[in-house]
Amino acid sequence: MISQTAEYALRAVACLATYPKTSLTAPRIASITKVPASYLSKVLQALGKARLVKSRRGLHGGFLLALPANKISLLDVIDAVDPIRPITRCPLDLETHGNDLCPLHDRLNSAIMLIRKAYGNATVGELVSQTGKSKPLCDMPDRKKIS
Repeated sequence: MISQTAEYALRAVACLATYPKTSLTAPRIASITKVPASYLSKVLQALGKARLVKSRRGLHGGFLLALPANKISLLDVIDAVDPIRPITRCPLDLETHGNDLCPLHDRLNSAIMLIRKAYGNATVGELVSQTGKSKPLCDMPDRKKIS
């Protein structure tokens, strides 16, 4: 449903949301989230460009969320790296369709819009605050080990 890049971005943001006051280095985030470090750096750049994460330089440098986790929707994260785009014209480019979508692509577009709405209504904060046997999106080590 979502691309591997979007999955990696969601893992990284969930990791940062789990440790909101701790600056985490890219290699540490990669280790926690099981995302290849070289790819993660590109993902973090895109998230930074979208102003979802910020970086700190220096001895205690690393990455932090730029906003509270409850202000970042899953759609914000996905759109920052690999947006789920609505269908605005028939991909078949048939003249008979004009500017209208054919029934198939109209139905697909409706599904895409429902998915975008669902991701837009869910926040990263909601995901990381859920309790249960498993943590969302990735394995999170004990908070005490990170601090």
